[in-house]
Amino acid sequence: MKFHTANVPLLVLCCSLLTTVPVLAGSAPAAAETSSTTASQWPMFRGAQDLRGVVENPPSAPLDSLSLSWTFKTGGPVKSSAAIAGGRVFVGSNDNNVYALNLADGKAVWTFKTGDAVESSPLVLDGVVFAGSCDGNLYALDAATGLLQWKYTTGDKIMGAPNWARSGTANRILIGSYDNHIHCIDAVTGKAVWTYDTGNYINGAPAIGGGRVVFGGCDAKIHALSLADGTLLKEVEAGAYIAGSCAVHGNRAYAGHYGNRVVCADLQTGAVVWSYESEEQPYFSSPAVTGQQVIIGGRDKKVHCLDCATGKAIWTFSTRAKVDASPVVCGPRIIAGSDDGRLYVLNLADGKLVWSYEIGKALSASPAVAGGAVVIGSEDGSVYGFTMTVSAATSETIR
Repeated sequence: MKFHTANVPLLVLCCSLLTTVPVLAGSAPAAAETSSTTASQWPMFRGAQDLRGVVENPPSAPLDSLSLSWTFKTGGPVKSSAAIAGGRVFVGSNDNNVYALNLADGKAVWTFKTGDAVESSPLVLDGVVFAGSCDGNLYALDAATGLLQWKYTTGDKIMGAPNWARSGTANRILIGSYDNHIHCIDAVTGKAVWTYDTGNYINGAPAIGGGRVVFGGCDAKIHALSLADGTLLKEVEAGAYIAGSCAVHGNRAYAGHYGNRVVCADLQTGAVVWSYESEEQPYFSSPAVTGQQVIIGGRDKKVHCLDCATGKAIWTFSTRAKVDASPVVCGPRIIAGSDDGRLYVLNLADGKLVWSYEIGKALSASPAVAGGAVVIGSEDGSVYGFTMTVSAATSETIR
């Protein structure tokens, strides 16, 4: 394994000459309530319900580098993106298990075995871990002990991550399945509230925003459903099937698809606002959306940064293999993995390389960022925990 630090802008270079302060990941009780991204929590795929992939409370100083703190070996490729809550990491593996690890040192706390690979990313809510499996079940596990509370059976494998929303006084869990349905499930009882049939596979996670459940599918459409009862509000023809997840910002949804395009859809009118195409290569990655930029990985071996309003390219960054993993925005930096086996830190403004680390095997999972740590799984079967290092000049308040 190797790390690489790139030439960086003058301001950052000057800061790097100062002493750097590692931001250490601490531990806390595992059963903490989580409802959104905080400085110490990344409780679900993409961090929060809108799936925008943005760290809401990043370090006050730019991220300069990461240092490897620990690794944890599973028995199969790790394609599941981790969740971080209560000082623990929750992640699935293709060895059929869901794992709870200590964030501080990567030691296993508990393991739960399902009937097939776990590529879905866990959701942590009110002391419960919700995880889908390729065996077709959604499992609700006690976050402290890993004990099964209930399981909900769909008609086919679950690849995408669960999401959640509050309806009245009750919490609902939303999950897509290869049985062509979005399932809305009561978080406490595990009973179905409603289901919606798209007629084709659903591979990604549903996003939640504005009382809507928003997702793409292999029917080549972006769907917006009523959270309350699952009725269809809008349906947008995207142009090709969508394997990743949509990100929602305001009344717009953003997604990449297999027709080699990234699209922005208006959820009120049902119109495609803009469409971006760079090369004849599809998009599997889910976009990160800041409100000004859309950042997404492509199978053209690039990370693309687009103008959120117009879809025009701002910059691209070339890796050595396809980028199916979904980037995360952390302040003025982007953290992204690639199938070239490298984890990258890029400058948000211009896409310049700040730092990279060579793991060696494909990174198809997406980074989780919380508690001064970055956690990512690799197809080499290991989960990697990194500690952030930022400039000492402005990092005194970061713990």
